Amino acid sequence: MKIKTFKVERWMNEYEDDAVYNLAETCIDSMTVEELLTVCGEDPKSYLTGLAGTRLSYSHIFGSPEFLEGVAGLYRDLKPEQVIPTHGAIGANNQVITTLIGPEDNMVSVMPTYQQHYSIPESIGADVRILQLTLEDDYLPNLEVLRGLVDENTRMITINNPNNPTGSWIPVDTMKEIVKIAQSVDAYVLCDEVYRGISEDGSYMQSIVDIYDKGISVGSMSKVFSLAGLRMGWIATKSAEVLHLCHERRDYDTISCGVIDDKLAALALKNKDKVFARNRAILNKNRAILDQWVQETPEVKYLKPVAGTTALVYYDKDMPSYDLCVKLLREKGVLFTPGECFEMEGAVRIGYAYDSKTLREGLDKLAEFLKEV
Repeated sequence: MKIKTFKVERWMNEYEDDAVYNLAETCIDSMTVEELLTVCGEDPKSYLTGLAGTRLSYSHIFGSPEFLEGVAGLYRDLKPEQVIPTHGAIGANNQVITTLIGPEDNMVSVMPTYQQHYSIPESIGADVRILQLTLEDDYLPNLEVLRGLVDENTRMITINNPNNPTGSWIPVDTMKEIVKIAQSVDAYVLCDEVYRGISEDGSYMQSIVDIYDKGISVGSMSKVFSLAGLRMGWIATKSAEVLHLCHERRDYDTISCGVIDDKLAALALKNKDKVFARNRAILNKNRAILDQWVQETPEVKYLKPVAGTTALVYYDKDMPSYDLCVKLLREKGVLFTPGECFEMEGAVRIGYAYDSKTLREGLDKLAEFLKEV
C-alpha cells in the first residue's frame, strides 16, 4: 500500500519541539494525572495507591464496562455494546475506513478535514470525491454539490463535525439532509466528532448516531477531555454490521487498549460534567481573545469558530503558508499549522485552547511579524 505523507502530523513532528508559543496544539490545555483526579473529586494519593495494585494484563479486551458506559453516555439512546474502544480517534478512523471501503467503492470526503479521511481510501484504490468547504458557505457542506457527488457505488460520506481546522458546526437540519442523501444511495456516514462535546452554552451537541442508524461516530479522550496522552478513542454506531466487521478487523490491529488508560478515561467520562466545566471556561475565554485579536489586526480575517478548538485564519501576505509558518517560528518562536497541510493556501490553523497567556503573546507576535514582512 502506498499512501501520501500525512502533512499535519509530519509538520507537528518536525517543528513542535522548537516552539516558544505553541499555537498549533489542538487539545484543550492538557491535564496532569493529579489535576484529573482532583477535578474528578478523587484524592490523588489514595487513588494512585489503589491503582498500584492493577495487574498490567490485556484486561478487558472490548473495553471495561465503566469505559463503555461512559462513552455511551455521550450520546442519546446508545448502548455500551455499541461502542468499540480504539487507540485514539486516529485508530478509529483508520479501522472504519479500512474495514468498510474497497477499491471498487467511491466515497465522499469534505475538504478541509483530517487527512485520514481522503488519503487512506485513496491508498486503498477507492474513488475519493471531494466536497470542498468554503468561507462563502461558512465552511458548511453544500447540499446540492453533495447530491451531485454520490451515486449507486457510493459506500460512505465522511464529514467532520466540529470541523478541523475551521471550527464550523453543522446544524441539525443540515445533518438530517446529509442523512437523506446518504439514504438515497444506502451509504454510511462517518462523522469524525473528536471535537464534539463542549458547546458554548452547555447544550447537548447532536451526533450522527442520534439521527442515522448507518451513522458512525468517532471520538476520543484527546481534544475536549484534555487527555491526549491516554490514547483512548472509540467507534460508536447502531449498525450491527459495522460493529461486527470492525470487531473482526480489530483483532488484527488493536486487540485491546491499555488498562491504565481505560481506567483513567472511565473516570473522566464518569465526571464529564466537571471536566467539561473546566474546559468550557478555557474555550470561551480563549475564543474571545482570538476574536478580539482578529478584529484588531487588519492583516487577517476569519470565520469565527463556533465549536471545537481550532480556527482557520487567512493572512494578506503573498507568501506560501508553509514558508510563512517556518519563518514565523524561526523569527518569533510561534508555531501554527500551515493551511497547506489542509490543502488551503493563504491561511494558517490556530489552536486557541491552550493557556490564555501563551495565546495572547503568540498572537501579538504574529501581528508584529505580519507588520514586518
